[in-house]
Amino acid sequence: MIVDDPTARRRRWHWRTLDNAAGGLALDLGLYAVSATFAAITAVTSTLLPHRAWGAVAAVGYLLATLTVIAQLLLRRRSPTSRLTGLPARWTVTGLAWAATTLLPLAWQSIDRAGGRTDRAQEEVLVVEQAGARLLEHGTPYLGPDAIAALPPGEQLMGYTPYQPGMAMFGLPRALLDTWWTDSRVWFAVGTALALALAVAALRRTPTIAGQATSAATQRRDAALLRGVQAATVLPICALTLATGGDDLPVLALCLLALAFAAADRPGRAGLAVGLAGALKLFAWPVALVLIVWGLTRRAGTRVAAGAIGLPIAALLPALLVDRDALTENVLRFPLGHGLVTSPAQSPFPGYLIASALPAGRLIAAALLIAAGVAIAVRLARRPPRTAVATALICGYGLLAAIALMPTTRFGYLLYPLALLTWAPALHRPVDTPNTAVADERSGRTTSA
Repeated sequence: MIVDDPTARRRRWHWRTLDNAAGGLALDLGLYAVSATFAAITAVTSTLLPHRAWGAVAAVGYLLATLTVIAQLLLRRRSPTSRLTGLPARWTVTGLAWAATTLLPLAWQSIDRAGGRTDRAQEEVLVVEQAGARLLEHGTPYLGPDAIAALPPGEQLMGYTPYQPGMAMFGLPRALLDTWWTDSRVWFAVGTALALALAVAALRRTPTIAGQATSAATQRRDAALLRGVQAATVLPICALTLATGGDDLPVLALCLLALAFAAADRPGRAGLAVGLAGALKLFAWPVALVLIVWGLTRRAGTRVAAGAIGLPIAALLPALLVDRDALTENVLRFPLGHGLVTSPAQSPFPGYLIASALPAGRLIAAALLIAAGVAIAVRLARRPPRTAVATALICGYGLLAAIALMPTTRFGYLLYPLALLTWAPALHRPVDTPNTAVADERSGRTTSA
């Protein structure tokens, strides 16, 4: 079994006490009840019409999930061993909750939009679909700076595509056929579901000593896996994002898949998964970097890097060859705040508040961001992650620090660190070898008993 230090064990004990209360149903109840409240408040108070529409539908879905868990708790008191209160039943409730709070409002808004409603999608949906149309017509998803400058001032922001070229693939269906199921959110959902399904399958097939794991260890792993899937699906910040915009969810799901492959000791597949994510959005690049360092500790850095670096480069090359200025304007200048218009991503995190309120605030925020990056780099150099768990924790806390310190950011970006940190416990191997146990302890005391 994996050896752990007493301090780390006590910290996890407190979390497990909460997570395992009433067989996990207590925390399920809290998740769905708080989410129902959030959705109801969103439906009434949000200034964004797609968000209000999501909240009206999702509040009912979360409420039904809450009532279902209450019924499970009551049944558990009468019959603690009932199959209707066990882990498979909790998986079923999670799946139904995701369908009711994410897929249903997503489909509803897509159908309304196809029928002519203009308030049933966030701007990123339109941006991705326009990028798909430009890719199909011109071979690049990006408009050049001259073309953007020629747009009316009120439309210049929509002329930017601040994503990697691969994101335009989700806009191709709409470019070919104008109907509800070609809405890019539908394909974001398909990509997210497929990546999460592969991640769950990879973790359930994680190799163990002699090919067998104890039933208790497997039960703990599966319960942690359910919690990780809940964080990436029914957590309101993820459900709302996928139903109304959606471009972050396939990126997140591919990063989770990469970590699952790392836990299963499949470095080549981990590199391919995070490389696909990096071909969609820059947010996956820090995860790719940490995974490459993890690969180096296992003498597999080249296999990880081949996919993690190769796929984003392969996606960038066609756009670079077709119009280098357009690529630079959209992928570099605009996100760094040097485009023709300013990014509207201005949530009140410390970096934004410092940049907007202090003299030379933008320089101070940039210096703090660089300092955080240097600290993480030193951590990686001195104590590289030797397990998928340590890798996920470094990625989660690193992205949390970056989001807090970036001068321009969005509240919705918190879905990345929240999901990564919740995913980490599911990456523990049910049974491990003594050598790996020692390496785990050295990687930052992130392993479990």
